[in-house]
Amino acid sequence: MKPKKWPIVAGTVALVFVVAGMGFWVWHEQPSFCAAICHTPMDPYVETYDQLLGEAGVDKYGNEVTDTSSMLAVTHKADGQTCLDCHVPTLGEQMTEGAAWAAGGYGVPLQEATLEDLTAARGLEPDAFCLNDSCHNLTRDDLANATADMVRNPHLAYHGDISCGSCHKAHRASVNYCSQCHADAETPSGWLTAKEDALAAVS
Repeated sequence: MKPKKWPIVAGTVALVFVVAGMGFWVWHEQPSFCAAICHTPMDPYVETYDQLLGEAGVDKYGNEVTDTSSMLAVTHKADGQTCLDCHVPTLGEQMTEGAAWAAGGYGVPLQEATLEDLTAARGLEPDAFCLNDSCHNLTRDDLANATADMVRNPHLAYHGDISCGSCHKAHRASVNYCSQCHADAETPSGWLTAKEDALAAVS
């Protein structure tokens, strides 16, 4: 190769790597990446995310859901959110999951990341994960006012602060936490009572 062509070839190769890297980075942030790389254990999660809002569907376990609006993955997708808007991968977590995937040492679907897990991964205070300027720009008082007309206001701290994740679920139907003690607690469309949730978990 003539010396004058070497910089052009090197520049072209470098450009191809940069463009490929940028494309990979964009793809890495899409749900299709999770399903393609970790195909089997992630499929149930991506399938819940890909469902249409307000229709009958299935949760990550394959259980019927009467209204997919009860799953945060579906409502978040409708709002233009992707997996990484909630799931911030840490290097340690990715290495552990990658090793489990390579060795086949995982359950299907993968163990659910709780709201507490997601909050800890970001180093936030409990309410700050959901109640912030980027997601739900509300306070607990705002939430309590929004549901003040319900017989049992789920956002009042009757029994201390209850985590948002006690009711709101991402890849399975949300659960009316209050219904475990209060039969008159209003259960939104598609949601489960605490008893129904317990039965779904063992079915």
